[in-house]
Amino acid sequence: MRVVAGEFGGRKLKTLTGNNTRPTTDKVKGAIFNMIGPYFDGGIALDLFSGSGSLGIEAVSRGMDQAVLVEKNFRAMEIIRENVAMTKDEAAFQLMKMPANQAIQKLIESKTQFDLVLLDPPYAKQEIVKQIELLLENDLLTENAIVVCETDKEVVLPETIGSLKERKRHDYGITAVTIYD
Repeated sequence: MRVVAGEFGGRKLKTLTGNNTRPTTDKVKGAIFNMIGPYFDGGIALDLFSGSGSLGIEAVSRGMDQAVLVEKNFRAMEIIRENVAMTKDEAAFQLMKMPANQAIQKLIESKTQFDLVLLDPPYAKQEIVKQIELLLENDLLTENAIVVCETDKEVVLPETIGSLKERKRHDYGITAVTIYD
């Protein structure tokens, strides 16, 4: 696995071995960013289920100013730290080792607004609609925010969630990517 494009493009990323995480393939990651960007002129990204940190690192590589990387698994957080160190731009990343819903509560307190939200939860435990509604209700999304949801292709998300509308949905093997703005 590697950073696909941008400032850190081509750099290899470490991943966690075993079944604790399911890394987004380079093909799917490239497709996601081509659908939403592919490059950004600043902003803050939230990667709520970071795994290896790959999506958040890709967002910063492609022009986001910062990324908040949330992961509850201790070993996965160690991998994220190593991958962030590889960028040599650690100041662009905020790491939060905690469950996603707890992180949302902390972010509500900080009143940080996000331009890009990346949601790639464990397929069996996804609460995407509830989490997006929490972000919306607490004004954590900027006016032009983009929300990217990666799910099992059998999961059908609603066409609208609060004020967000589905812009695109594409299937890649067993994975579906749904984009809201």
